[in-house]
Amino acid sequence: MLDIKKLRENPDEISRRLALRGKTYDLQAVLALDQDRRRLQTETEKLKSERNSASKEIGRMKKAGESTDAMQESVRKTGERIAEIDAELKGLEQRQHEAMLMIPNLPHASVPAGASEADNQLVRTWGSPREFSFTPAPHWDIGARLRILDFERAARMSGAGFPLFRGAGARLERALIQFMLDLHTTQHGYTEIAPPFLCGTDAMTGTGQLPKMAEDMYQLAGEQLYLIPTAEVPVTNIYREEIISEPLPLSFVAYTPCFRREAGAAGKLTRGLNRLHQFDKVELVKIVEPAKSYEAHEQIVSHAEAVLRKLGLHYRVLELCTADISFAAAKCYDLELWAPGQNAWLEVSSCSNFEDFQARRAGIRYRNAEGRVEYVHTLNGSGVALARLYVAILENYQEADGSVVIPEVLRPYMGGLERIQPAS
Repeated sequence: MLDIKKLRENPDEISRRLALRGKTYDLQAVLALDQDRRRLQTETEKLKSERNSASKEIGRMKKAGESTDAMQESVRKTGERIAEIDAELKGLEQRQHEAMLMIPNLPHASVPAGASEADNQLVRTWGSPREFSFTPAPHWDIGARLRILDFERAARMSGAGFPLFRGAGARLERALIQFMLDLHTTQHGYTEIAPPFLCGTDAMTGTGQLPKMAEDMYQLAGEQLYLIPTAEVPVTNIYREEIISEPLPLSFVAYTPCFRREAGAAGKLTRGLNRLHQFDKVELVKIVEPAKSYEAHEQIVSHAEAVLRKLGLHYRVLELCTADISFAAAKCYDLELWAPGQNAWLEVSSCSNFEDFQARRAGIRYRNAEGRVEYVHTLNGSGVALARLYVAILENYQEADGSVVIPEVLRPYMGGLERIQPAS
């Protein structure tokens, strides 16, 4: 959530920066609600002060034996007016809060201006595309041939967009999760978290999923509970409505399944594991002092990159432009893997700095070196998302005989298995 004080002081500048996202936002309506709220707040404070003074005067008059009927009637009417204003004020505050929740974060000054994802900037690449002596197959053909993926049976159970791994394929999924958790906890300094997979409305609102992206969420019927779309939600909300007493920075890693309707994903790569309603992810979250958040941002990107490098996968890093960063992000990098079987780049990680946007919504604060209470900065990044990582391994490590070589770093997690062979 934006700082209402900054919006009051610099509406034109904030409007200009929001316009870089390619959409318009009615800031004047928010400011009008704020002006009305402040006017009523001033009026009710004045009336309460007058009522207090009148109450004291009534006490003096009673002691002096004077009649207080008129004064008491005046106090009664003042109380009624205060009650009316307080009710109106409560409604205005709710409307202003709801309006503020729909305004996205301001893009950082360093974010490249752009009108669409075509304007995202290439930061760097690592590795080279593998050269094949045969035509590489897409992962859905590889998975069927090896009998490690079964999309047809999964669809009969749950509909399209839900995976079913079996045999060595299921173990490969588990191996990737364990490998990433071990890497981030032992080499990158993260504390592992095992969070709930369901979160309430306040938690979803705190990180920015609600109300803006409600159509992408799975809500339990009759409940104010949602299946989490990412571990970012429960992990960031660990400190919701708290003043953190622990030393910053805080670095957390969590594995969770993730659930998304993907209502707005029409027209994108959807076959196989490319875009799912349920997928596994290892998530990185940092909570830091404001002055150190952009340093932490680069760290998260490097930690996600380390996963891909150790797996020997060709990838690129993109800096997203103003029109492509997420609702809550001030700045974002995407990591994309090359999938030779589809001749396409697939996103496996988005690493975002939210500055104090989520912290304001969730009420997450700390005491700075001078003892003043301030909002923290929050960051997160996929460290990384499993489905497309799994795709890249199958498509990059496939062999002409139909087998798939297991990357060396994963073999200890696969019981020493070096390759997955086609079923005989």
